[in-house]
Amino acid sequence: MNKIVGDNLKALRKSKNMSQEEAADHLQISQSAYARMERGESTSWAIHFNKICQIFEITPEELVRKGLGDSVYDSLMNTERQTEIAMLGVYRKIIQKYELQIQDLKTIIRHINKGKN
Repeated sequence: MNKIVGDNLKALRKSKNMSQEEAADHLQISQSAYARMERGESTSWAIHFNKICQIFEITPEELVRKGLGDSVYDSLMNTERQTEIAMLGVYRKIIQKYELQIQDLKTIIRHINKGKN
């Protein structure tokens, strides 16, 4: 059980972009004590059960459920992938804009060069 909760704590913490120290501060414990909980070396998570659920906005059942870390990780990766796809769309539009400007400049240069001949 300690390992399951520890894996879940780590995934939840990362999904919130928190450091171990920040999570420990919320629980009012040392960073090393929190790290032991994440590694599954401590049962002290049980003392902080309700506070952990509040911090990470989860139900008690979710904290002890096997595989929660996987679903949190998948959700995090899916969000990052969606952001990446959206950014690619923005970059494509910027590139298209510059390509049009380059074509316009080439046309202007051709007209200038014709006037010199």
